[in-house]
Amino acid sequence: MSTLIAPAPAAQPQRNAGGYKTVGLIGPPNVGKTTLFNRLTGMRQKVSNYSGVTVEHRSGKLKTGQTVVDLPGVWSLTPESEDQKIAVNVLRGKQHNVAALDAVLLVVDGTQLHRYMTLIGQVLACGLPTLVLINMADELTARKGFIDPLAVARELGAPTALISASRGTGIDAITRFLNGEHAAAALLPVLQAGGNAAPGCATDCNNLTKTGAYRRPNHSRFTREFDRWALHPVVGPILCLVFILAAFQIMFRAAYPAGTALSNWLSAVGAMVGAHIPNAIVSAVLVDGIWNGVASVLGFLPTILCMFVVITILEDSGYMARAAVIADRTMGRVGLNGRSFLPLLSAYACAVPAIMATRAIPSKKDRLATILIAPFMTCSARLPVYALLIAAFIPARQLLGNALGLQAATMMLLYALGLLAALFTAKLLNSSMLKGQPSLFAIELPNYRLPRLRTIMLAIYDRSKVFLKQVGTVILVLNLGVWFLSHMPFHNGQPSDVGSSYLAHLGDLIVPLLRPLGLTRNVGISLLTAFVARESVVSTLATLYGSVNAGVALRAEVGLAGALALLVFFALAMQCTATLAVVRRETNSWKWPLLQLGYMTVLAYAASFVTYRIALAFHV
Repeated sequence: MSTLIAPAPAAQPQRNAGGYKTVGLIGPPNVGKTTLFNRLTGMRQKVSNYSGVTVEHRSGKLKTGQTVVDLPGVWSLTPESEDQKIAVNVLRGKQHNVAALDAVLLVVDGTQLHRYMTLIGQVLACGLPTLVLINMADELTARKGFIDPLAVARELGAPTALISASRGTGIDAITRFLNGEHAAAALLPVLQAGGNAAPGCATDCNNLTKTGAYRRPNHSRFTREFDRWALHPVVGPILCLVFILAAFQIMFRAAYPAGTALSNWLSAVGAMVGAHIPNAIVSAVLVDGIWNGVASVLGFLPTILCMFVVITILEDSGYMARAAVIADRTMGRVGLNGRSFLPLLSAYACAVPAIMATRAIPSKKDRLATILIAPFMTCSARLPVYALLIAAFIPARQLLGNALGLQAATMMLLYALGLLAALFTAKLLNSSMLKGQPSLFAIELPNYRLPRLRTIMLAIYDRSKVFLKQVGTVILVLNLGVWFLSHMPFHNGQPSDVGSSYLAHLGDLIVPLLRPLGLTRNVGISLLTAFVARESVVSTLATLYGSVNAGVALRAEVGLAGALALLVFFALAMQCTATLAVVRRETNSWKWPLLQLGYMTVLAYAASFVTYRIALAFHV
C-alpha cells in the first residue's frame, strides 16, 4: 500500500521540502495511534511531562533521524481536557518550550471514517503538511468494507494512505512523506474556516459513498453479541466482577509474591556483598541504606507491571470502555464517573500504578479526586500487618459454618472500611474544594480486538522505565534518610540499634499521641518506619521485640482494644512515601500530597480513637 495524492494545482508552499524533522502524530482515541507510534519508534522513545503541566509528552526517533511526537487523543480541535488542550496547542505551535511541528500524521479508523471527517477538516485547516492515515485496513477488509484512498485524497486535497498499524502494512508511505516526497495539503474550499468545522465537511463521506469510493463495513457480530451481556444492567456488573476477581488473582497470587521474592533475593545479594566490606559503617550505609532501598523499590515493580499488563489488555481489547460504562452508574452518586473505576481497582494492588493510571481521566477535577482517594483502597502492602494482628488477636472462630470465619470477616471489614472512606472523601471533595458541575461522561465503545503482544511488551517497558526513573529516586532518598535516623548515633564505629536511635527518640515524642489509642512506643516506632514501606511494620516490631514472637508480645503490650485501633489506623492512614512521591509527580505540586497526608492521618487517628473507646466500653 502506498501514499495516494489528490491532484492539487493550488497546493500551499511546502515547508522544509527536503524532509521534515519534527512530526506530530495526532488522532482520536482508540484508532491505533499508539500502536503506530510504537511501530515507528520501537524502543527509541522517551517520556517526560510538558513544561508546567502533568500531561505526558512521548516522543521517539525514527531510524531516519526524524522526531515523532505522540500527541494526546482528540476528537476535535475544541479541547475538553488538559491533555487535549496540550495536543491542540502543540499542533498550532503555541505550546511553551515545544518546537513547532514541521508536519502532521493524522490517524483515523477506516472502519468508522464517517465519524472523523470534521476532525480531518480542522487539522488540514491548520495549514501544516499532513498525511491522512486510514488505519485498520485489515479489519475493514475482514468486515467487507471498502475505501478508495485515491478518492479520499482527492476529496480532502491531502495525501492519504490506507494502512494497518498492527500488521505494519502501508507504513512505507509514511517514510516517503517524511522525506518530503509529496506535495503539501491543498485545502478544499469548504475546509478553509480557520480551524472550525465547515458545513460541508460532514457530508464528505456521503459524497464518497455515493461515488462508491467508501462502503461502511458490517458491524462486528462478536462485538454486538458480547455487548448484549457485557452492558446488561444485571449480567454486565457480574461479568465485570469476574474479570476483577481474575485480575486480583493474578496480582495477589503471582505479582505480589514475585515482588517479595525479588526483594528477598536482592537483600540476600546485598548481605553477601556487605560481608566482604570491612568497614562496618560503610557496609551498613551501602547495604542497608542504599542497596536495600533499591530492593524495596523493585519490590513494587512486578505489581506495577502486572497492573499495566491488565490495563493494556483491557484497553487494547476494547473492554475497558465497557467497564467504565458499568461503573459510571454507581460512581456518579459520589461525584465521580466511570473513568475513575480502573485506577481505583488497581489501587487494591498498589496505589502507585493506580495514581499513574488516572492520566486517562479527561476531567482535571475528577482526576484529582481519584488521586486523592486512591490510597484508601487496601493495597497488598497492608496485608502482612493485617495478617499479623488478626492472627494474634482475632480468634479462629467460624461465623457461617465452614463458609466464613471470624478472621476472614475481619479482613473483609477492613477492605470495606477503606472503600467507604474513599467514597466518603470523594463526596466531601466534590461538595467542597473540588465542587463544580458534574463532568459529562461520554465514551466510544470500540469493537473488540485481540490484544497485540508488541503493544503489551512496549507498555511494560515504558511503564517500568518511568517508574524507576521518576519515582525510584525519590523513594531512595527518603529511605536513606529514614535509615540514618534509625541507626544514628554511631558508637565506637558501630551504628545504633533501632531501639536507641534518633528514630526511637522520635517515638518517645509521639507516645503522648499514642496513649489515647492504647498504643505504645514500640508501635509508634514501627509506624514511623512504615513510611518507607508498610510491610516494614512487621520486621520493625520483630527487631524491637528481639526473638520474641511479635504477635505474642503485642498481645501482652496493647491488648485487643489497642490492636483494633491499630488495624483501623493502618487501614486509613497514608504512610507510604512511594505514594506521596507519585502524587507529587502527578499533581506537579507538594500542596496535594501534603494535604492528602494530613487529612488521612487525622481521619485515621479520629477513627482509631473512636474504635478504642468503643472497644473499652464493651470490655474487649
